[in-house]
Amino acid sequence: MTTHEPDVHTITPEMPAMFDGMKLAAVATVLYIIVRCLNLKSPTAPPDLTYQDTPLNRFLLKSCPQLTKEYIPPLLWGKSGHLQTALYGKLGRVSSPHPCGIRKYLPMQDGATSTFDLFEPLADHRTGDDITMVICPGIGNHSEKHYIRTFVDYSQKEGYRCAVLNHLGALPNIELTSPRMFTYGCTWEFAAMVGYIKKTYPQTQLIVVGFSLGGNIVCKFLGENRTNQERVLCCVSVCQGYSALRAQETFLQWDQCRRFYNFLMADNMKKIILSHRYHLFGGSSAKMMDADLSRLYTATSLMQIDDNIMRKFHGHSSLKEYYEKESCVHYIHNILMSVHCPGCCVSSVCVPVEKKQNVIFALTLHGGHLGFFEGAVLFPQPLTWMDKVIVGYANAMCQWEKQKPPCQNGHLSESSCAEEKA
Repeated sequence: MTTHEPDVHTITPEMPAMFDGMKLAAVATVLYIIVRCLNLKSPTAPPDLTYQDTPLNRFLLKSCPQLTKEYIPPLLWGKSGHLQTALYGKLGRVSSPHPCGIRKYLPMQDGATSTFDLFEPLADHRTGDDITMVICPGIGNHSEKHYIRTFVDYSQKEGYRCAVLNHLGALPNIELTSPRMFTYGCTWEFAAMVGYIKKTYPQTQLIVVGFSLGGNIVCKFLGENRTNQERVLCCVSVCQGYSALRAQETFLQWDQCRRFYNFLMADNMKKIILSHRYHLFGGSSAKMMDADLSRLYTATSLMQIDDNIMRKFHGHSSLKEYYEKESCVHYIHNILMSVHCPGCCVSSVCVPVEKKQNVIFALTLHGGHLGFFEGAVLFPQPLTWMDKVIVGYANAMCQWEKQKPPCQNGHLSESSCAEEKA
């Protein structure tokens, strides 16, 4: 009788070492991905500034230190533009305030009803003057968004009155009164708000502020007519595009997740349009309405929505015509006062400013789209770099206006000043 000894499998000493090596390799791979995705090795730096050497610009850079100091985002996550964008869009500020304002309703000539919220200052302005910030939010945004509330609260405490445009159709509880909503570059509602402020507060001076799409609108408004610049001290435009055509071409690329952001913005636009479908398409035949809605449902980019829906509000015959007419790049050369453009800006959508002596262009190494949290390691500071730099820049402009010599203003060079003195 033969006895069979049971099979015994032994693990050689090399096996645990191999498993440990695989674990270490996996951990190292994950850490490498985290470091790369969060840009942890990227150094911090002051904003890259483009400007001409003029008395005004020298004064502004000296008086607004945020523009020349190192911008330091939170170490563990703040160097990721995607996280900055996402967190700021949701949080606005670590603890978002709730400023109290009064909603104003302005009837437009075409039957639309524009609204804006008015917030009175909570302190005297440091110059003793009456200053109003007229603010245009980003795409589909309004005065109740977290980042707008944050900025308004801080500006009120610094002595500024704030008027915030609610983009036509953006507020969920305000119905449209005409078959039209906001577009990329329509300035009618912003012009109505500015006109109301100038008439109601005849002594006030204006600081114009535009965020993202709002930056395009305010720059286009100021450049459309020189009279629009009366009583305006400066314009601050943040993270804006200057050419809609070039911006949309960029947004169709997958680099830096732009196509994904395009999809998210298109989805938000679809929700806004669908919430007003009966006011926007109610005058059309049932067949036409079904066709428009069908194209809207299948759209996956802003360009498709603009082509099928938005351009028709102003009767543009083609998407190219719509983008050309609505972009501020064709108007910005008419702006005389100081224009400051902070933020992360893709080179293909930035306008050349090196030949304009009344412009400071600031490009940060880190930050997101409107997201510029500051902080040491993990937790951000209550106020963002963007909030502080806009108000700091506005303070500097107000101080310049208060103490400048008669021969110096935002568009006179030193040689011009010398000629006047002679």
